[in-house]
Amino acid sequence: MERSLFKKNVFTTGDVAEICNISQQTVIRCFDNGRLKGFRVPGSKFRRIPRESLIQFMQENSIPLEQIDAGKKCVLVVDDEPEIVELIVEWLERDGRFDVVTASTGFDAGLRTKEHHPDAIILDYLLPDINGNAVVKSIRSDPELADVKIIIVSGIVNREEVEGLLQTGANDFIKKPFIISDLVKRIAELVGV
Repeated sequence: MERSLFKKNVFTTGDVAEICNISQQTVIRCFDNGRLKGFRVPGSKFRRIPRESLIQFMQENSIPLEQIDAGKKCVLVVDDEPEIVELIVEWLERDGRFDVVTASTGFDAGLRTKEHHPDAIILDYLLPDINGNAVVKSIRSDPELADVKIIIVSGIVNREEVEGLLQTGANDFIKKPFIISDLVKRIAELVGV
């Protein structure tokens, strides 16, 4: 199966047939009788199925979600403010391209990073047990984690500290408060989805 299929948010009937391992005619029948929600491309007969509708259809018909979830990027959100974590997690999960893991301390971040090998880490600079610079250094000292993208978020960092973080190995810095859609867009750019 094409890897690019996983990254889509809207699928053709052919994509759905391949993902669900059923015939395209079956997909079209399910679409036409309302069992598979979607829309027609204006001015044509082409049918399109949004990711959320496909997931719902797969769940209702006991089709394993591994096929569609396989292409998701893993993002580790590390922050000790539950409201920030909840907001970021909600946006990333709703986006559909990401699986999300969370941690509230630097220690937990290290454990989750080893366990999940995330594609990206959203890392609060000031954690209760350690600062973000130490976490970045720890991750960058492990050659197996060289591909992990790290975005530092903080409201209390001066320019010299930001430069230091980027030199230590962070890929980007975003100042709190931030626009959540901009953060999601930046994550997607860094991990290539």
